[in-house]
Amino acid sequence: MSGIGPGMGRAIALELARAGADLALGARREASWAPVAAEVEALGRRAIGVSTDITEPDQCRRLVEAAATDFGRLDVLVNNAFAEEDWHVPFDGFDPARWRQPIDVNVFGTLSLSQAAVPHLRATGGGSIVMITTLSVRNPIPLLAGYAASKRALTTASHVLAKELGPHKIRVNCVAPGHIRGGSLDEYFAWVADQRGITPEAVADEIAAQNPLHHLASPEEIAPAVLFFASDLSRVITGQTLDVNCGRSCN
Repeated sequence: MSGIGPGMGRAIALELARAGADLALGARREASWAPVAAEVEALGRRAIGVSTDITEPDQCRRLVEAAATDFGRLDVLVNNAFAEEDWHVPFDGFDPARWRQPIDVNVFGTLSLSQAAVPHLRATGGGSIVMITTLSVRNPIPLLAGYAASKRALTTASHVLAKELGPHKIRVNCVAPGHIRGGSLDEYFAWVADQRGITPEAVADEIAAQNPLHHLASPEEIAPAVLFFASDLSRVITGQTLDVNCGRSCN
């Protein structure tokens, strides 16, 4: 699993551990994955951590091979690592330079890690790859246009991978969260509030009101959707996206 740290990475790791999974945890810095590894082990499961920059194919292979070696097999890959533009920095209109890092990480990095995992998933007779995408593919905003475009590209890539890997019993699906409370989103709410002269909670309430459930999900509320795609409960589902956004978008 990539993108380990506070927030979604931690919540997904603990959800999978509670369901009985042993986990190989990847993040660029040990300070991000080490506390989560300790929490996984406190739940009685095994955890290893590997400092991983997914834009480096050799590091992707190292993470996957560590999982296969330590646990004897690989059944599931969760691609949670991501990058987005620096929305703190003012810009005037379309600037493709801002798109480079999101695309390098969210598309090419994620596909590199998936490519490294495929031989091991084939060796175990199949498995599941879960991509974490975003509501932004449906509702992009200028501040994060590169992020939205990269996740849209990843969604399309997932559809292709589902067809290519299906004969090997490898399923590929996406979980697309909406706004996730905590961490960077709270920072964004504070930034917007400062621009508008209102409180961060007022910003959060405005956004929540756009959802039929009038709620903004926590990482812990989104993680079970990842478990669903990782588990045999979804054994006949591939090439799909599950929107977990409190009803903001309806299919």
